[in-house]
Amino acid sequence: MLSILLLSCVFIGIIVGFLSGLLGIGGGLIIVPALVYLLPKLAIPMDVAMPLALGTSLCSIVVTSSSSTLAHYKNSNIPWALTKKFIVAISLGSLSGALVADLLSVSLLKTIFAVAVSVLSVYMLLSIRVTKTRPLPNDVIIFIIAYACGILSSLMGISGAVILIPILTIFGVSVRYAIGLSTTCGALVAAFGTAGYIISGIGTSHLPPWSIGYVYLPALIAITITSTFFAPLGVRYANKLPVKTLKRFFAFFLLLVALKMVFV
Repeated sequence: MLSILLLSCVFIGIIVGFLSGLLGIGGGLIIVPALVYLLPKLAIPMDVAMPLALGTSLCSIVVTSSSSTLAHYKNSNIPWALTKKFIVAISLGSLSGALVADLLSVSLLKTIFAVAVSVLSVYMLLSIRVTKTRPLPNDVIIFIIAYACGILSSLMGISGAVILIPILTIFGVSVRYAIGLSTTCGALVAAFGTAGYIISGIGTSHLPPWSIGYVYLPALIAITITSTFFAPLGVRYANKLPVKTLKRFFAFFLLLVALKMVFV
């Protein structure tokens, strides 16, 4: 079963890497359910498999998003002045979310997340032909948005792009800049979230060999081997595709995510 898990993770890394570069997502919405299915096959109890999947997902996002960030930097897709306003708050929110993950109802969180993602995806579809921009909110509102995004991202084992990119486009930030910003912040979200899951997992019983807290190294290595190579390819396509096409891709991706949350 370990060999099947590793081969599956290599394939997952290809998909995650490409989508990370193309849409700015870290891939947690693909990695987490896959690991939740695969890890119990190694006789890992579900109450350990779930946080192990979340921690491993976030750690892989650190590597994948860092590769995507470098590619976006080379293509001048990162609005640094705006990015700096999000970095601190989203990182603190991510660490907070990892440390309080066990205190919240998973079913309630899934429902809230699915509704929010559905609303944001519908907005992106409706806004494809809209060119009117809105001013960005003040720094206090930006801090609150970023902090909340960090908390929810950490609790779901994702980079936060599915939340952050639609919000940024509401305020008139171009899709390419929103993807570049979200990718950069996503690496930090994942780094702080990973730290939280490592800390909370230390000393936990029933962890498999080669685990550091709630991070399972064999799955992590298998995913990142391919994701780091395919992330720059996704960035290349992101720079070639028209903005409207990127919005459609992202909106339909969000709808699929919402449906998964509701029915799985």
